Amino acid sequence: MRKVIMLNRVSMDGMFASLNDKNFGMDWFVPDPEVEKYVHTLGSPGAPAPDTLLLGAKTFWGFEAAWVPFLTNPQAPAPLRAIAEELTRMVKVVFSHSLTQPAWANTRVTSQDPVDFVRRLKAEPGASIMIMGSGTIVQPLASAGLIDDYLFIVTPVIAGGGKPLFPGVSQQKLKLIGSKGFASGNVVLHYEGSAP
Repeated sequence: MRKVIMLNRVSMDGMFASLNDKNFGMDWFVPDPEVEKYVHTLGSPGAPAPDTLLLGAKTFWGFEAAWVPFLTNPQAPAPLRAIAEELTRMVKVVFSHSLTQPAWANTRVTSQDPVDFVRRLKAEPGASIMIMGSGTIVQPLASAGLIDDYLFIVTPVIAGGGKPLFPGVSQQKLKLIGSKGFASGNVVLHYEGSAP
């Protein structure tokens, strides 16, 4: 059975994005390359890197706008180009009723129910499945107990408003697997999920 891993930045008051769609909700993020490097190495030791990425439409548009330009920019920093290439190689499944012909390679669009789709996807052969951002996907999958690991990058900011990550999700107990703090004030928390 494939593992589903959620990775999200969250503010101290539980928001995963601001309401500023122009900036794709990232106004209060505190970037830190050390955090990105650390999160990239998490997962099951010896297991292959995730090969599938689940995205909601808004997160997909933000990712496409942010990462695709690095693929063709000769002046792009090598680490950013490497991430862009890795994301491009991954199968990106976008849950959308309006997106029809995405230009980003290895992208498929579905209007299917995320819970049914992911149940089938987990049973197929392959490496782990990642979800980044995409609260509209996280919420039903968390409610259905389909998220195996939760990775939170807790940002040292009280957002004071925005998009909460788990509205309407019933209470669940998670098991802490690991944690690490960084000089930037970010803290990475790694939890194992449980069925509701």
